Amino acid sequence: MPSPLPLDPADFLPRLDRAARQAGFAGEQFGEIAGHALRAYTKPSAPDAPAVYLSAGIHGDEPAPPWALFDLVEQGVFDSRAAWHVCPLLNPSGFTQRTRENFQGIDLNRDYQQPQTAEIRAHVAWLQSQPRFTASFCLHEDYEAQGFYLYELNPDNRPTLADAVLRAVQPLGPIETSAVIDGRPADAPGIIRPHSDPLLRENWPEAIYLRHHHTTLSYTFETASLRPLPERIATQIAAVHAALTALLH
Repeated sequence: MPSPLPLDPADFLPRLDRAARQAGFAGEQFGEIAGHALRAYTKPSAPDAPAVYLSAGIHGDEPAPPWALFDLVEQGVFDSRAAWHVCPLLNPSGFTQRTRENFQGIDLNRDYQQPQTAEIRAHVAWLQSQPRFTASFCLHEDYEAQGFYLYELNPDNRPTLADAVLRAVQPLGPIETSAVIDGRPADAPGIIRPHSDPLLRENWPEAIYLRHHHTTLSYTFETASLRPLPERIATQIAAVHAALTALLH
């Protein structure tokens, strides 16, 4: 069963830290903001193994993604198939306040082109010390969506993971079927494949930064905030499971 909703990062991060260490991760603090630690967890594998990055919690009012990562760590999903790089809570001050923005009222997921916030400057510095990633996964929620959808940034036309993800989450709840999702035309039900040239974008989100600097395959998973929290956590878990199985098979 998914974990219960935490009250604030003071509850969440120590529990995740214990679970991550038991699962073989090394934890590190790469920054601190408003009294809250910015934490990353890494787990090596064989030298030629794929490197996979996952993040959550950049919007503080999106609780399902951090808890999904917590449960995935406890389930032992992050095994020897890959080297893992996990940032589970990128906006701890917003998570405490249950606000999209950080404690200064800034949307951190628009600050990656020329970072101004302490959180994103610290995060970018940490990312620059990591290897290139085989793929990256950013976990989010959407208050306007009616169902699950994903963004795919795949400029090299690598084998898509999108279809496997949608098949996995469909039994758990609805797929977003709108022709326009989050202001962008859908490529298929539940799938957005925007033009991914970072030089054409302003106010870069994390996924665009990752696509420009760290990987040629980047996914953003979005659960619908109006759905029950346990369903959203289970949906994120199923999406990650399916994507990793397809990627690492």
